[in-house]
Amino acid sequence: MKRIKLVVAYDGTNYCGWQIQPSGITIEEVLNHALTKILGEKIRVIGASRTDSGVHSLGNVAVFDTNTRIPPDKICYALNQKLPEDIVVQSSCEVSQDFHPRHCYSEKTYEYKILNRKMPMPTLCRYTYFYYRNLDIKKMQKAAEYIVGRHDFKSFCSVKTSVEDTVREVLSCTVTKSMEDIITIRITGTGFLYNMVRIIAGTLISVGVGELEPDSIPEILKRRERSAAGATAPAKGLTMIGITYKE
Repeated sequence: MKRIKLVVAYDGTNYCGWQIQPSGITIEEVLNHALTKILGEKIRVIGASRTDSGVHSLGNVAVFDTNTRIPPDKICYALNQKLPEDIVVQSSCEVSQDFHPRHCYSEKTYEYKILNRKMPMPTLCRYTYFYYRNLDIKKMQKAAEYIVGRHDFKSFCSVKTSVEDTVREVLSCTVTKSMEDIITIRITGTGFLYNMVRIIAGTLISVGVGELEPDSIPEILKRRERSAAGATAPAKGLTMIGITYKE
């Protein structure tokens, strides 16, 4: 029995997130079906990040166990022949049996993109959140500095979450703006709560538009109440950039 690791990129627009659910097609479901057909075994992948409906990825990680004789590094090529064009496995390789994509120490990076201009752009509508009000990039950058560190992020977590420990460590949080009027919030951390990145993005937008001050972030963290932070930004602006596993 071999354990195979996949690095998966996808456009999440047409999917109800990663994890299999009763209604709606998901990334996990599509991978399971394609792998089962190719390998002739009942395959169930385990994903590193259970991205929400509409969220994209450049490098989510998944593993599965198999008895196949297909070389591990060739599985991605066979798999891509069976997948829709909006899901592409970037690489495949064999890993040790004790490797688990969610339990091994890792650093995850996400980007949230905002198209900040007076009119939307059709070619960007799937991957950016269009926001027409002018955003103060310097205030957003100042607020982002308070996000970095080990904090209790209960204020930045969906009330639907079932976890008891809401302490997480954010290693970096930056806000930049390109010539194309795209503001990018880039966050790297060792773990994230349900909707945490989208709530951080929504809160930084509130700062950028003047509804919150940059130095209000520490107080929001201290209150540990979802109502203290900003709105949850729409899913389509969020992309998982990748996951780095550490020894």
